Amino acid sequence: MKQLPFKQVDVFTSRPFYGNPVAVVIGAEGLDTAAMQRIAGWTNLSETTFLLPPTQPAASYKLRIFTPRRELPFAGHPTVGSAHAALESGFAKSVNGKLKQECGAGVLDLTVEDSCIYVRAPEPKVRSVEAPLFGKAQALRVDVGPIWVVVDLGKAQAVDELDPDMPAIEEMSNALHATGVTVFGRTGNPAMPIHVRSFAPAHGVPEDPVCGSGNVSVGAFLRQTGLLKEFGASYTARQGMQVGRDGRVQVRVRADAIEIGGEAVTCIDGKLRVD
Repeated sequence: MKQLPFKQVDVFTSRPFYGNPVAVVIGAEGLDTAAMQRIAGWTNLSETTFLLPPTQPAASYKLRIFTPRRELPFAGHPTVGSAHAALESGFAKSVNGKLKQECGAGVLDLTVEDSCIYVRAPEPKVRSVEAPLFGKAQALRVDVGPIWVVVDLGKAQAVDELDPDMPAIEEMSNALHATGVTVFGRTGNPAMPIHVRSFAPAHGVPEDPVCGSGNVSVGAFLRQTGLLKEFGASYTARQGMQVGRDGRVQVRVRADAIEIGGEAVTCIDGKLRVD
């Protein structure tokens, strides 16, 4: 029976068990798609990734990303966590603090800055939608690979107190061909001005603890609606308190790009037995 290096990395935190975990299988070129999906269902995390040699000349490595139910072209916290695992294991090396990740969304630029890893997200595709489940709150459908219905709930208290109707969110997500729903509100704290929650029951993830692509989508919402001036082009979002976490996502929004980043810490370092 073959063994592959395996790490479980907590993302958007420097403290184990306070961020969003991603399982990373290193050197997974011997696994086919069905095996990868089976492993992702077994780990039962929001995402499991597989580090592979690159097929594009400019890339540092290739990454495949799976939820418990399906493959994704891009996801934020798996990208940051997998880059951390690739660097820590020696599977890839940064060049002048830069990495390039080949994935379903193309070849993405990553930057290592002090203790944080940033990724330049795919350019969002944004359109208005109706979200009657959330009353009159403004909603946009934002496609960054994962597709989020982003809803502005106003104040962080409304985000904190939200008791999500998971079957209704799943129904709305399917109707809008979306991964799920991301809501946000204002905290009143300049150090962490936005509180975010993300729900993807249609993908087997009732609440994602700290969601990178969801935070990219909030940044796209703010840019699209002109609300970014409330927070500035660089801000920190908090996420995860309702599920016992305390994640911090660094968001940088420009006219031509959105970057998200954060810290990561390895919680499990071992071997995965595969057929």
